[in-house]
Amino acid sequence: MHPTVEIDGTIGRLVLNGQFDFNAHRDFRQACEEVLAAEAVREVHVDFQNVSYLDSSALGMLLLLKEKVAAASKTLALVNCRDSVRQVLEIACFGKIFTIR
Repeated sequence: MHPTVEIDGTIGRLVLNGQFDFNAHRDFRQACEEVLAAEAVREVHVDFQNVSYLDSSALGMLLLLKEKVAAASKTLALVNCRDSVRQVLEIACFGKIFTIR
């Protein structure tokens, strides 16, 4: 998986593709740093539309991103989640700590 960064005004999007697992760690971290470095970005969206699978390491990466986004005084939302992804997020109770759209 190689995440794509899209910046549209005050919204920075991390567009994910394929399997979101430990192998994506380095690319995901770099994409996060890129979107957080953009001065105009006030809200970060992680787009799961093309994600077919995520594992516990992906959940950990999302938690770390949440901390970094909060430290940068920005907001975070998980968007376009497929049913399989939404189910994993719900089992992990991520709906209580993330905005999921």
